[in-house]
Amino acid sequence: MAAATKIETGRTVATLINVFTVLPERQAELVTVLSRATEETMKDRPGFISANIHASADGERVVNYAQWESEEHFRTMLGDPAAQEHMAQAAALAEGFDPRLFAVESVHHI
Repeated sequence: MAAATKIETGRTVATLINVFTVLPERQAELVTVLSRATEETMKDRPGFISANIHASADGERVVNYAQWESEEHFRTMLGDPAAQEHMAQAAALAEGFDPRLFAVESVHHI
Protein backbone atom coordinates (compact mmCIF):
# COMPACT_ATOMS: atom_id res chain seq x y z
CA MET A 1 0.00 0.00 0.00
CA ALA A 2 1.26 3.46 -0.87
CA ALA A 3 2.13 5.92 1.87
CA ALA A 4 -0.47 8.55 2.59
CA THR A 5 -0.54 11.90 4.31
CA LYS A 6 -1.11 11.51 8.04
CA ILE A 7 -1.31 14.67 10.06
CA GLU A 8 -0.70 13.76 13.67
CA THR A 9 1.49 14.86 16.54
CA GLY A 10 4.46 12.78 17.63
CA ARG A 11 5.55 11.76 14.13
CA THR A 12 9.15 12.46 13.19
CA VAL A 13 8.37 13.38 9.59
CA ALA A 14 9.54 16.62 8.03
CA THR A 15 6.53 18.61 6.87
CA LEU A 16 7.14 21.10 4.08
CA ILE A 17 4.61 23.87 3.63
CA ASN A 18 5.47 26.04 0.66
CA VAL A 19 3.16 28.97 -0.04
CA PHE A 20 3.43 30.34 -3.57
CA THR A 21 2.04 33.76 -4.51
CA VAL A 22 0.87 33.68 -8.10
CA LEU A 23 -1.08 35.75 -10.59
CA PRO A 24 -4.57 34.24 -10.89
CA GLU A 25 -4.09 33.55 -14.59
CA ARG A 26 -1.03 31.40 -13.77
CA GLN A 27 -2.45 29.47 -10.81
CA ALA A 28 -3.64 26.45 -12.84
CA GLU A 29 -0.30 26.23 -14.65
CA LEU A 30 1.59 26.27 -11.35
CA VAL A 31 -0.66 23.52 -9.96
CA THR A 32 0.09 21.46 -13.08
CA VAL A 33 3.86 22.02 -12.76
CA LEU A 34 3.87 21.04 -9.08
CA SER A 35 1.69 17.97 -9.72
CA ARG A 36 3.91 16.87 -12.60
CA ALA A 37 7.04 17.40 -10.50
CA THR A 38 5.57 15.19 -7.80
CA GLU A 39 4.59 12.42 -10.22
CA GLU A 40 7.75 12.51 -12.36
CA THR A 41 10.43 13.17 -9.73
CA MET A 42 9.58 13.72 -6.08
CA LYS A 43 7.58 10.56 -5.41
CA ASP A 44 10.53 8.39 -6.47
CA ARG A 45 13.03 10.11 -4.18
CA PRO A 46 14.08 8.31 -0.99
CA GLY A 47 12.08 9.44 2.01
CA PHE A 48 9.15 10.93 0.10
CA ILE A 49 5.81 10.24 1.80
CA SER A 50 3.21 12.49 0.19
CA ALA A 51 2.45 15.81 -1.42
CA ASN A 52 -0.80 17.75 -1.54
CA ILE A 53 -1.26 20.75 -3.79
CA HIS A 54 -3.86 23.34 -2.77
CA ALA A 55 -5.17 26.23 -4.91
CA SER A 56 -6.76 29.20 -3.16
CA ALA A 57 -10.27 30.21 -4.16
CA ASP A 58 -9.08 33.73 -5.04
CA GLY A 59 -6.48 32.37 -7.48
CA GLU A 60 -3.58 34.13 -5.76
CA ARG A 61 -1.96 31.30 -3.80
CA VAL A 62 -0.86 27.72 -4.29
CA VAL A 63 0.22 25.70 -1.28
CA ASN A 64 2.33 22.57 -1.43
CA TYR A 65 1.95 20.49 1.75
CA ALA A 66 4.49 17.65 1.55
CA GLN A 67 5.81 15.10 4.00
CA TRP A 68 9.26 13.51 4.02
CA GLU A 69 10.53 10.77 6.32
CA SER A 70 13.16 13.17 7.70
CA GLU A 71 14.69 16.57 7.18
CA GLU A 72 17.76 14.79 5.81
CA HIS A 73 15.67 13.16 3.06
CA PHE A 74 14.15 16.53 2.22
CA ARG A 75 17.57 18.25 2.08
CA THR A 76 18.98 15.46 -0.11
CA MET A 77 16.11 15.97 -2.56
CA LEU A 78 16.97 19.69 -2.75
CA GLY A 79 20.39 18.76 -4.16
CA ASP A 80 18.97 16.50 -6.86
CA PRO A 81 19.35 18.08 -10.35
CA ALA A 82 15.99 16.71 -11.57
CA ALA A 83 14.22 18.12 -8.52
CA GLN A 84 16.02 21.45 -8.97
CA GLU A 85 14.76 21.66 -12.56
CA HIS A 86 11.14 21.22 -11.43
CA MET A 87 11.58 23.69 -8.57
CA ALA A 88 12.98 26.27 -10.99
CA GLN A 89 9.94 25.84 -13.27
CA ALA A 90 7.60 26.40 -10.32
CA ALA A 91 9.56 29.41 -9.10
CA ALA A 92 9.44 30.98 -12.57
CA LEU A 93 5.62 30.91 -12.49
CA ALA A 94 5.32 32.40 -9.02
CA GLU A 95 5.53 36.00 -7.91
CA GLY A 96 7.05 34.69 -4.69
CA PHE A 97 7.26 31.57 -2.52
CA ASP A 98 7.99 30.75 1.10
CA PRO A 99 9.07 27.13 1.77
CA ARG A 100 9.45 26.12 5.42
CA LEU A 101 9.69 22.89 7.40
CA PHE A 102 7.18 22.40 10.20
CA ALA A 103 6.36 19.99 13.02
CA VAL A 104 2.74 19.15 13.79
CA GLU A 105 1.98 20.46 17.26
CA SER A 106 -1.78 20.04 17.51
CA VAL A 107 -4.50 18.16 15.58
CA HIS A 108 -8.25 18.43 16.09
CA HIS A 109 -11.05 16.29 14.65
CA ILE A 110 -14.80 16.29 14.94
